[in-house]
Amino acid sequence: MNPPLVELRLWRQFAAVAETLHFGRAAERLNMTQPPLTQGIAQLERLLGVRLFDRTKRSVQLTEAGAALLPEAQALLSRALALPAQARAAAQGEAGHLRLAFVSTVGFSLLPAWVRAYRAEHPHTRLELVEATGDVQLPAIERGEIDAGFLLHSPGFAPAGLAHLRIAREPLVLALPEQHPLAVARNLSLARVMDEPLVLFPRRILPSLHDALFGLYHAAGREPRVAQEAIQMQTIVNLVSAGLGLAWVPESVRQFQRPGVAYRTLGGAQGLKVPRCETSLAWRPEPGSALARFVAFARRQVAPG
Repeated sequence: MNPPLVELRLWRQFAAVAETLHFGRAAERLNMTQPPLTQGIAQLERLLGVRLFDRTKRSVQLTEAGAALLPEAQALLSRALALPAQARAAAQGEAGHLRLAFVSTVGFSLLPAWVRAYRAEHPHTRLELVEATGDVQLPAIERGEIDAGFLLHSPGFAPAGLAHLRIAREPLVLALPEQHPLAVARNLSLARVMDEPLVLFPRRILPSLHDALFGLYHAAGREPRVAQEAIQMQTIVNLVSAGLGLAWVPESVRQFQRPGVAYRTLGGAQGLKVPRCETSLAWRPEPGSALARFVAFARRQVAPG
């Protein structure tokens, strides 16, 4: 047997009487006369099969069942009052669910500030953040499993079939074990670095930057000595601290202050130039309203001035 369907009107009448404990004052609050209010309460009690009020000629008191129902009825009415505003917010892209993926380097500086600012600007939008490498992000965006992603790549890379916005550009710096002689060398050259073993990310997760680094070594007639591969930048830096090799990392990784690791900046030499890297926001064309607002927000963050 299905439970009785109770109109919102009856819950509103119940709450008014329960809060005033007076049928006359409750009727005034509801802009109605007392007889239909009395009939409405009686109808509600019949539908529920319980008595909600103990009534005498001089007083009105909530029964135990009525007292238990009052907070729930008040919460129901509050949610009902909020529905129009929520509907308007959803239509304008202010509400909804936005799924954003990010690479670990974005989490060092950019992401926390952006999340705080976006939540303050769009408090009704629920943000779901997922850390994922580029090889995971791109197919997930194409399948609609995430709405947009922050990707790390070499300059000039453009994800096929996706819209994108460049967020930041930064140089690569060298992470070295703190006790390594090159960490304190007065003159640190590319030639001295290129004979050292490397801790490097696999090509599959960051092919454009992987190829740019290999291109740097090949242009110098060298072959990179990859001693260890790791996926996350934090893991790469930890392995550098353990002495497994040196690592080329985005400059923003300097903020990951791992004990035992030093960072050095190298310039170019003999026509060789250390690659730079970029971070971009990528998303499927024709985004929904919530994503469109986030893209507009992102454009404002990177606009000059």
